[in-house]
Amino acid sequence: MSTQRQIVDSSLALGRLEINSPMLNLGTCLSGSVKEKTAQGGSQAAHLNGCVPLSHQVAGHKYGVDKVGILQHPDGTVLKQLQPPPRGPREMQFYSMVYAEDCCDPCLLVLQHHLPKYFGTWSSPESPNELYLKLEDVTRRFQKPCIMDVKIGQKSYDPYASYEKRDQQIKKYPLMEEIGFLVLGMRVYKVNSDGYDSYDQHYGRGLLKDTVKDGLSKFFYNGTSLRKDAITASILKVQNILRWFEGQIQLTFYASSLLFVYEGLPPPNPEGHIPRGLPEKTTSAACCEPNEDVLEHNNNVCAAVPLDYSLSTMYAMHKKGCTRGHRGNATPDPNPQAHNSTWKCPGLVSSEQPNGNGVKAQLEEEEVGEGGRGEPQPEQRASQVEVRMIDFAHVFPSESQDQGYVYGLKHLLEVLQQILHQ
Repeated sequence: MSTQRQIVDSSLALGRLEINSPMLNLGTCLSGSVKEKTAQGGSQAAHLNGCVPLSHQVAGHKYGVDKVGILQHPDGTVLKQLQPPPRGPREMQFYSMVYAEDCCDPCLLVLQHHLPKYFGTWSSPESPNELYLKLEDVTRRFQKPCIMDVKIGQKSYDPYASYEKRDQQIKKYPLMEEIGFLVLGMRVYKVNSDGYDSYDQHYGRGLLKDTVKDGLSKFFYNGTSLRKDAITASILKVQNILRWFEGQIQLTFYASSLLFVYEGLPPPNPEGHIPRGLPEKTTSAACCEPNEDVLEHNNNVCAAVPLDYSLSTMYAMHKKGCTRGHRGNATPDPNPQAHNSTWKCPGLVSSEQPNGNGVKAQLEEEEVGEGGRGEPQPEQRASQVEVRMIDFAHVFPSESQDQGYVYGLKHLLEVLQQILHQ
């Protein structure tokens, strides 16, 4: 059998693995908008070592609905359960590569600023074989976080997906290639009701070319006004991500998303007071301070795969199928060094991480710009919003610009500009 035929057969087998995997159960999801009160009755049952399901998750696999999901750790981080191979090991290798302590690739060092911080892998003593990616909770500094998950790109399937997988993804949202992005979920704080409106994946799939602007604008409407400050800050953040994509030819992203977060409480007036009728301080799991003592004893474990962070190893791992168990046990490349020549670090910058740490970096307090009585500067305005890239189970090495992702970012910026100036 020729090498080319082996690659094709392997790719088809991977596609069947992803389609037939029970982990792809989408579960039950309510369509449209759902009212959600801020004060939730009852306490959530703890799962692993005091972890609970992430209460403010707007899209993706969820605990209690799917077999894998995202948990909130007591130290303020989030835990994303590793998906079955090849997706889970590929995402873990991506994070490990970007946040490697000896990373000296300027492109990857800049990329760190657009991702959640990565703190390695985690497992519970009760279930040591279940691996989780330990990530920054980018919503934690917000009191009333408004959150939106937007899938970016013209294709939501990778080049190695089976024909069945491709057809499945295209049917979910036929306009993906033309629009370039898809709203997967939103959670919007309403000032007048002190509650949240939630919108799921079915709402996003119902948005057409002539309704996507109005559909997206709902994320910035707080019940009394359109939050143009949040729109402006979001535009600045997305522009920064677009600049990174326009300057890199190393990676191609499929089925990856942008996570938008802004503070639902309106900005204080010039005297520094919160508008009447709103609490000055609220408590939620999303804004709790990280517990540094707990963070020192968070059961970080080493991954069950060799820590070879090269892009070519990720590519080889995909072709080989990663056929062993999905709890992080992937089949390693027997000769990873043979694939590394293309991905040597250029050594143009220091290997020291921007925050002074590597994978084991501690949580840092985010600084919010203070606009004072005058109009905030663009940098200060941007600090009031988070836009981070998430979901990297379908990232592959490349030698050209990621045209699909660039197209999606440009069209998203166009729509955001239309909302701002409407």
